[in-house]
Amino acid sequence: MQDKIIGLKNLSLFNLSLETLVIAVLIFLFFLLLRKVFTRYVFHWMLKLTSKTDSDFDDRLLQSIEKPIRTLFIVLGIYFAFRYASDSVSVNQNISSLFRSALIILITWAIYDLSGSQSFISGKLRQKLNIDNILMSFFSKVIRFVIIAMALVIIAQEWDYDVNGFIAGLGLGGLAFALAAKDALANIFGGIVIIMEKPFLIGDWINTPSVEGHVEDITFRSTKVRSFNQSLVTVPNSTLANEAITNFTRMGKRRITFHLGLTYGTSRERMEKCVQEIKKMLVNHPGVHPETIFVFFETFNDSSLDIFLYFFTNTTVWEEFLAVRQDINLKIMEVMENVGVSAAFPSRSIYFENPQVVHNMSDNDLLEESK
Repeated sequence: MQDKIIGLKNLSLFNLSLETLVIAVLIFLFFLLLRKVFTRYVFHWMLKLTSKTDSDFDDRLLQSIEKPIRTLFIVLGIYFAFRYASDSVSVNQNISSLFRSALIILITWAIYDLSGSQSFISGKLRQKLNIDNILMSFFSKVIRFVIIAMALVIIAQEWDYDVNGFIAGLGLGGLAFALAAKDALANIFGGIVIIMEKPFLIGDWINTPSVEGHVEDITFRSTKVRSFNQSLVTVPNSTLANEAITNFTRMGKRRITFHLGLTYGTSRERMEKCVQEIKKMLVNHPGVHPETIFVFFETFNDSSLDIFLYFFTNTTVWEEFLAVRQDINLKIMEVMENVGVSAAFPSRSIYFENPQVVHNMSDNDLLEESK
């Protein structure tokens, strides 16, 4: 490295003849002219060609390499001007090392700029691989870090630096960092799993063993959920990735099921009529999903004759669901009134073998006995 720096110092403009200096300057000006021609004509012509394609990747690629290529003409001008002006082998070797280092920097510049855009992977490919924009941003940062690290290593090797110890140190440092940041890395990988699999999206209503509410934000470390008491709960992604998640927003319909108990004094004819009328009402109700509707006289309970109801509402929105359920309950009450049946309530009947015992008991004793 020191020899190359000393070799560069040996190149002095004061040792050059006027003719050599003028030709070197003309070479540099010639590349500046080429740069202007390329920018004004060639590059605009290429942009017109790429604008006619369906993919936006080629447009983004040209935009990423525009500035590096314009800088490349300046580097080429300086390189060839110095090569012409110098007749020293050592100086030319050092100029070549500088030129190769500059090329590496320019290539890194172009790739760095391209990797910072979400369009470096086409929209169709992202949709096929199910890659989210958040994940694209994460991959972009990782790729940029790798690009810069590789460029530094290549440039260091170009200038005869021994990078083996540096790489080994990075490996040991990375291992120590991974052990120290074990929980943080677990949250990051949990965030990648959540973003890739998409068990929920921002705005969804979810329920887990840890939290229930609406998702407000998803990052690589944690997920923020607004609970129903309006508190904001921040849950680590590693926790969510290992829990069962119920996403109520993705319900196609919402279930309603319960038992309607009628009194034991209900006759068979009225029971059949009540079941038929309730089912007819549910089938014709605009808020009830027509696919699954069950209304059956199910069982003889301890103090009631139970009708089993099982159906779904078309809406999954909580407020609309409550309104539909209320309307159905009111219509069931109307059916019961029209048929002439009553809802049962828990009760117990007591029979005495000796009526004289009942005659001798006071009203308070009978009340206590009935309890």
